[in-house]
Amino acid sequence: MIFAECEACVGCPVHVISRKKLKEAALRHPELETALGVWFRIAKRAFWQSLTDVRETFATADAVEKWTSFNVKGNKCRLITEINYRFRRVYIRHILSHAQYDQEKWKR
Repeated sequence: MIFAECEACVGCPVHVISRKKLKEAALRHPELETALGVWFRIAKRAFWQSLTDVRETFATADAVEKWTSFNVKGNKCRLITEINYRFRRVYIRHILSHAQYDQEKWKR
């Protein structure tokens, strides 16, 4: 039961799922490696309970339907996440160029 109690714990940082997607994107686009690593290190220590909290950390974060979009590396690409605030989970869904993001195929 300790794990179940911690899932809704206000004092617990979020859990980013999965770092593997960030690493794969960095392998495909080495110029993003540092920026994605910084985003991960900041996010995994965050105590986000709402989009307002996210924006205190990343001012340019946007809500797009059920996703939260982050600008990465000075707006060179978009990191698309789905955040479950109740269970403190940040699911990495896509890491896209602006051209890919603008096509909106990722919303399907």
